[in-house]
Amino acid sequence: MPTRLPVTVITGFLGAGKTTLLRHLLTTSGQRLAVMVNEFGSVGLDGDLIRSCGFCPEDELEGRLVELNNGCLCCTVQDDFLPTMERLLERADHLDGIVVETSGLALPRPLLQALEWPAIRSRVHVNGVVTVVDGEAMVGGHPVADREALENQRLNDPSLDHITAIDELFADQLGAADLVLISRADLVTDDSMERVRSSLASQVRDGTPLLPVRQGTIDPAVVLGLVHRDEHQADHDHDHDHDHDHHHHDHSHVEIVGGVVRLAGAIDRAQLERLLPDLVRGHGVVRLKGRVWLAGKTLPLQIQMVGPRLNSWFEAAPATAWHPPQSVGLDLVVLSFEESATDAIQTALQSVVTATPARASTAASSPSG
Repeated sequence: MPTRLPVTVITGFLGAGKTTLLRHLLTTSGQRLAVMVNEFGSVGLDGDLIRSCGFCPEDELEGRLVELNNGCLCCTVQDDFLPTMERLLERADHLDGIVVETSGLALPRPLLQALEWPAIRSRVHVNGVVTVVDGEAMVGGHPVADREALENQRLNDPSLDHITAIDELFADQLGAADLVLISRADLVTDDSMERVRSSLASQVRDGTPLLPVRQGTIDPAVVLGLVHRDEHQADHDHDHDHDHDHHHHDHSHVEIVGGVVRLAGAIDRAQLERLLPDLVRGHGVVRLKGRVWLAGKTLPLQIQMVGPRLNSWFEAAPATAWHPPQSVGLDLVVLSFEESATDAIQTALQSVVTATPARASTAASSPSG
């Protein structure tokens, strides 16, 4: 059975730092990514910046970087987005994921709806909507540094079929977000950043992580998730032989702790899927990913969460994957703000697992600074 390819949507206003973030992800993640870039106007400046970062060999660029300069992507879903996605999916065996960078005027929800279209829904899954917010502008009380430029772009784009006010557009981008990255944290004092985070917290869904980012630098696993290319290479830095206690990722004064939960025993899927979003919200979980082996099912259930968003589907596991002894159980990787999250999640999940769990594990290294 083919593996569903993760699709990550990066949204945010003009100048928020989307392209800087994307260049960082492409050059540091170690993942084989294809990129769809949507820009305003006929000249693809963002595409040039991405092309020049050297994220893939020159002879692969045509198949891994697609520039859509025909206007707002959310307004051209059928004409541009879906055909482009289908072309990229022809190369799915050579990719670990697809990243879509929208224009600053795009509404994310139409793209999410498009990913549910019958032609592609069985071949992709939503890996998360990441909204990039200009922290320096937010300190000044505005969602965008150059509001006049954005207004002019909005008014002068003939492709737009949504004439959405800037503040309403910002609300939509935040409302759709699974993860909010606050850029230019190095230009904002700690007190100001706390005020920005407090303001944003009231505009996002409960449990949505709000992470300050310096110069577009963040652990790629937080944004893109973990890849099971060589099974439990997914745990590469999170589960080295289970012989340490914690692995810390320290970026922009935000420390992320990785851990693994493995439980053997029968599991009630409905209970599990009700419980996981509450655990994510309650324990500062940024990402959760793994497999659940259910009684009577030939294939394991894949679980993907970014913030409280939960996606699940049945898909074969590689032969090298961990398998529970009696063919029922779960194997989850957790990335969280809280050092105690993995143990707390293991304890809570015992309520839906009818066997004694294997030891939860978290792998350690020195903070990366």
